Amino acid sequence: MISPLFRGAANDADPPRLALLRRFLKKKRLDGFLVLDLSNIRYLTGFTGSSGLLFITRKEQFFLTDFRYKEQSEREVKDWTVIIEKGDRVRRIANLCRKTGTRSIGVESSAPYSFYCQLSRSGVPAMAVDGLVERLRAVKTSSEVARIKRAVERAEEAFLEVKPFIRPGVSEWSLAQRLADRLRRKGCRKLPFDIIVASGAQSALPHAKPTEKKISRGDFVLIDWGGEADGYYSDMTRTLLVSGENTRRQEEMYNVVLEANETAIAAVKPGVRSKDIDRAARECIRRSGYGDFFGHGTGHGVGLQVHEAPRISWQKSTAIAENMIFTIEPGIYVPGIGGVRIEDMVVVRKTGAEVLTSLRKELDIL
Repeated sequence: MISPLFRGAANDADPPRLALLRRFLKKKRLDGFLVLDLSNIRYLTGFTGSSGLLFITRKEQFFLTDFRYKEQSEREVKDWTVIIEKGDRVRRIANLCRKTGTRSIGVESSAPYSFYCQLSRSGVPAMAVDGLVERLRAVKTSSEVARIKRAVERAEEAFLEVKPFIRPGVSEWSLAQRLADRLRRKGCRKLPFDIIVASGAQSALPHAKPTEKKISRGDFVLIDWGGEADGYYSDMTRTLLVSGENTRRQEEMYNVVLEANETAIAAVKPGVRSKDIDRAARECIRRSGYGDFFGHGTGHGVGLQVHEAPRISWQKSTAIAENMIFTIEPGIYVPGIGGVRIEDMVVVRKTGAEVLTSLRKELDIL
């Protein structure tokens, strides 16, 4: 759940991220904290390189990187003491602990086990801390929301340019490649994940990979893709139906998923639990007799990573907070027939969900 420690972190004028981290250190009686996850490093410093480590104490903050990023860190990392590493990183950390009087230090639980072992052998008393920066990242600032909105716009513009090519005889692979090309032309420097284009029975695989299979009449065509803007991502899915004979079952499945999608979005508001949003979607699908065909969670946070906190699932009871951004993506997947997923992105406002995706959701029969 989102701790009261992180309330008020959403607006750019609120206490800086380091101040919030230091509140946690004080609460947990830790002298310092090590950050190794590159997305978390970018969130705290603005650094966009591929090698770095943060050493944070109650009063000081150090950014460690190697010689390749000396000039880049000078441009991107402000208000941190920058250390260009030479030799053994763990020895450097042990020296910093002695220099700053750090006796107890938290380390991201995602760090490799071998790193913990090296710290222990060096006499650094490290304690694993789970999801600290990730919980901060779950609540977006106004500038983060603006970047994600731009990532949504780029993805939607690219899709609309590719949509006329979705027709019988066109392969899944060629559509995926065309969409990837359009995303890059729109300014996406990196795609958040491999694009999914799945048709017919293939669409019953929630994470199908595009193949050389050609689209046929009566097929579902499920497309899951995302955009990027200044390091922030978007994620959305639309399912279309190619006109053909005997598609009544597909149309029924689609309408059930659409109802689940809209019901879950209506359940979004500050204070509600993530599992209750999931339940709203799941109950719609269960009542329609398709409960056994919806096996994944209803959504996930999106930001610097395409899957981050919060998780919208029956397994999670996170308290939803204003300015969180996450997906709503119920689905039905029937082997031999196909699958439907409708995925939107929402930002939580005081009165409910603001839907960031604008592509039509009514069944599109091509």
